[in-house]
Amino acid sequence: MAITDWPQDQRPRERLIKHGAQALSDPELLAVFLRIGVKGKSAVDLGRDMVGHFGSLNGLFSAGLNDFSAINGLGPAKYAQMQAVLELARRALAEQLQAGVTLSSPQAVKQYLQLLLAGKQYESFAVLFLDVKNRLIASEELFRGTLTHTSVYPREVVKAALGHNAASLMLAHNHPSGTPEPSAADHSLTQALKQALSLVDVRVLDHFIIAGPTVYSFAEHGQI
Repeated sequence: MAITDWPQDQRPRERLIKHGAQALSDPELLAVFLRIGVKGKSAVDLGRDMVGHFGSLNGLFSAGLNDFSAINGLGPAKYAQMQAVLELARRALAEQLQAGVTLSSPQAVKQYLQLLLAGKQYESFAVLFLDVKNRLIASEELFRGTLTHTSVYPREVVKAALGHNAASLMLAHNHPSGTPEPSAADHSLTQALKQALSLVDVRVLDHFIIAGPTVYSFAEHGQI
C-alpha cells in the first residue's frame, strides 16, 4: 500500500511535522528522504530494506554508489542526494566547532567525527586544528591505511599544525573492526605525538577513536 493511502496521522512526513523528526524510526526518516517507494513497496518498506541490507545507518551512509544502487529503487540520483545531505550535516557541525564549542560541547565534536570517520572501511587518521580560543581552524585526514594499521608520522602532524598556526589540536582515527578500545599502539602513538607537538608549543587536547556508533575519548578516560 502506498503511503498516500495511509491514514494521514500515520504518514511519516505528517508525523515528522507534528511530532518532530525524533519521533520517527530510521525507515520512516528514510521514507521522508525517498518520498516514493517502488512497485509493491512503500517508501517505508524501501527504507527498511536499506537499513537491513547495510546493517546500520553508518553502513548505509558509507556505501559506495555501486552497493547503494544494488537495492531496487535506488540509483545515482538518490545516492547524490544522500551524499549532499551528509555533507550539509558535516558542514553544520563544523560551523559549531568554528564558533568555539569544541570544549564546551564535546558531543558536537563526537558527532562531527562520526560523520567524518565512522563509515570508512579503511583506517583513517584525522586531526582537528584549533586556535587559541579552541575554535576549529581546519580538519584534515592526514593518513589512511588498511583495515588494521595506518602509519602516522609525528613530523607530518607537527608540520600541519605549524602550517595552520594551531594552538592545540584533537586527534581522531577510526577502528573499522568496530572495537572502540585503544590498542597499545594507539597509546604509544598518542604519547609520541604529544611529545613531538610539545616541542612547538601545540597541545593535544584529546584523541578520539571512532568505532561505528561508539566514540572513545582518551581525555574522558584520563589518558591524555
